[in-house]
Amino acid sequence: MISVESLHVEFGVKPLFTDASFVVNDRDRIALVGKNGAGKSTLLKILCGLQQPTSGVVSVPNDTTIGYLPQVMILQDDTTVREEAQKAFADITKMKERIERMNQQLAERTDYESADYMALVEKFTQEHERYMMMGAENYEAEIERTLVGLGFERSDFERPTSEFSGGWRMRIELAKILLQKPDVLLLDEPTNHLDIESIQWLEQFLAQSAKAVVLVSHDRAFINNVSNRTLEISCGRIVDYKVKYDEYVTLRKERREQQLRAYENQQKEIADMRQFIERFRYQATKAVQVQQKIKQLEKIVPIEIDEVDNSAMHLKFPPCLRSGDYPIICEEVAKSYGAHTVFSNVNLTIKRGEKVAFVGKNGEGKSTLVKCIMGEIPFEGNLKVGHNIQIGYFAQNQAQLLDESLTVFQTIDYVAKGEIRLKINDILGAFMFGGEESDKKVKVLSGGERSRLAMIRLLLEPVNLLILDEPTNHLDMASKDVLKEAIRAFDGTAIVVSHDREFLDGLVTKVYEFGGGKVKEHLGGIYDFLQSRNISELSQLQSAPNSPNTSVSSSPSSSSSPSPNAQSYAERKEEQKRIRKAEKAVEESERKISNMERRLKELDDLLMKPENASNMEFVTEYTSTKKALDEEVERWERLSEELENISN
Repeated sequence: MISVESLHVEFGVKPLFTDASFVVNDRDRIALVGKNGAGKSTLLKILCGLQQPTSGVVSVPNDTTIGYLPQVMILQDDTTVREEAQKAFADITKMKERIERMNQQLAERTDYESADYMALVEKFTQEHERYMMMGAENYEAEIERTLVGLGFERSDFERPTSEFSGGWRMRIELAKILLQKPDVLLLDEPTNHLDIESIQWLEQFLAQSAKAVVLVSHDRAFINNVSNRTLEISCGRIVDYKVKYDEYVTLRKERREQQLRAYENQQKEIADMRQFIERFRYQATKAVQVQQKIKQLEKIVPIEIDEVDNSAMHLKFPPCLRSGDYPIICEEVAKSYGAHTVFSNVNLTIKRGEKVAFVGKNGEGKSTLVKCIMGEIPFEGNLKVGHNIQIGYFAQNQAQLLDESLTVFQTIDYVAKGEIRLKINDILGAFMFGGEESDKKVKVLSGGERSRLAMIRLLLEPVNLLILDEPTNHLDMASKDVLKEAIRAFDGTAIVVSHDREFLDGLVTKVYEFGGGKVKEHLGGIYDFLQSRNISELSQLQSAPNSPNTSVSSSPSSSSSPSPNAQSYAERKEEQKRIRKAEKAVEESERKISNMERRLKELDDLLMKPENASNMEFVTEYTSTKKALDEEVERWERLSEELENISN
């Protein structure tokens, strides 16, 4: 499908890679690997024509289509999720409009016997048959299947894309690319914003439906499950291994051992030649042999050894106070927004030294429970944080709290204590801040770079309870290994919210699954959990409702909504607008209820203090807020009832 010959790419003095040649064939599942900066993303851009090589040829047949998902892209803000996904079927949509116009003309005209009318009938018949042969009538079902597979609820389909975070909007772009069914898929870190269930769905899609795939990913389990071929960029060359990722790792190790033996033999041969030349350089009887040795020495091509980072980078958390035996105890913990229950009856006990994982679909309450533990939001029930607990918390917004006026090195230098200060450069290098990168100001760093920097800071602080929310999103494999080893060696307790199975494997010994308003405990590692979930049908989690409005909107259309054939497109569009408007009103009401509940909790804490017992300002605010809360809850119930009536 794509042929690459003698590719040469230069940035500055040192070439990125030289004389690269390979072919992407139908049904290839290629994992593109190499250290950071080796040129993986650059090669993807060259394959899709966004960037030109210094020299060489990339041949793509005219009828070959390419779908490219970059790590960062400009996203549209003026459409709904469904409308954005429908752009993948732009050609089919235009064909449908042409057919509808011709159908309208046939209905209005009365010159049934004219040649013009018969020509229109024939053209309409041909177009309609072509339309049906393309399976165009099923494209709406394909859109729903793909969006649901990538984690969207059906109630999300009519929401504006501007309401979603960057990660969710990247999922929309991924859905569009998959729906276009290109001949070659080029995917740069497609799993960064997916949860475990969505990653598994994508794995199955790529295995069963995709034609050819070239992907870059730091998720080892994902690329191993998808790949059947591995291209490695190393020492400025591209080496082709016709095996999946795990087998490539073994072959690469054997290849490097062979290179080392060959290199050692070559060095011994060179040393022997030089010794002979030096020994007999000035003896006339050996002049011919000396000249022969000199010529042989000049012709030797040095054997290169594949680049491998052999530096054993080990991080250990600084000493901290010993915590109580049970850092976290939850008894009948519940969190609701009005009548919408995020979770209820949560009973869990995390012992000192345990490493546990919080997993489940996005929006099921993992981060909400973390915020309850951190004391950031009010909740019901009893949640006890143990004695002498010092919490180290990493979330995506931690990156926003960094001092932008400092350099990368200064940011870490200010928190490093003792002997670890001698290893700051090594630590920064392990997390992709080596060399000149350490002199960059925080204010010029990207979001991913800031997240990595915030992670390093956390690793150097004395804590005994780690809470990490998606810590691996912006880390490469080497950095993840450093972090994983540090957490495994950590004497304290760790709660890890993550979708990265490879990272969690061998790290956690207990999994808490969030779904359907409940939290279930699974003893064992992440693959024990996944195996049990496969047995009990993973699809059950996909159908679990997230909120009252999603449960209404995601109910099967056959049970409550008229069939699509019974409604015109305009009527369905108008109905979806009414539903969307009602859903937004319900969500706005839920936000107000949440804010008032939080303020009541704050006022309640203030009034419990003796010095505030007679503070009439607090009492008045508490009374008025409580009254406003009751009124808003009544309004929420009314809005929810209206939403249900519209949906039904």
